[in-house]
Amino acid sequence: MRIKCARTLLLMTVLALGAGAARADELVYVGAGVLWSKISEVSATGSDLSNTAWKALAGFRPIKPFAVEADYLDLGSKSASFVGGNTDLQYKAFAAYAVGFLPLPVPFLDVFAKGGLARWSSSGGTTFPSGFTSLSDNGTEFAWGIGTQAHFGNLGARLEYETFHIQNTNGANAISLAVMVSFL
Repeated sequence: MRIKCARTLLLMTVLALGAGAARADELVYVGAGVLWSKISEVSATGSDLSNTAWKALAGFRPIKPFAVEADYLDLGSKSASFVGGNTDLQYKAFAAYAVGFLPLPVPFLDVFAKGGLARWSSSGGTTFPSGFTSLSDNGTEFAWGIGTQAHFGNLGARLEYETFHIQNTNGANAISLAVMVSFL
């Protein structure tokens, strides 16, 4: 009976210490930045879309090596004129990721990789003298990214690369530079 009580006490102590350690590392962060995106071989325009736009992100990092994160990416717009018409398209995406951080001996620097899903959408259409044809579409695809971030107190900066597939294109690639503020 004593051994069982000792095991129970030891297990409860380990769980309490683990919960305290996880709470000590708790980190909620938000950020925004500039985004350089390229969507290759857009079928509707017969060209690539390269644009400078913006990105917003929010995350929760309950323990040092792991976080969950949500991103909004404005991927830009493209217009193309041709004989008898004009095509306008705009792309954006919302992504949710699980993020893993590589432990480094430098306390203010993180290297990370992330994987998840991106919900992309395109809106726009083609205008002809005789009318308008909608080219709006959306889909959900696997997305991944890699990056590095530096943090000083509750402020930080992040440089990252993200990619995912978009239907009727050769995919989206984005490089972003963002500033972040953390809470807790």
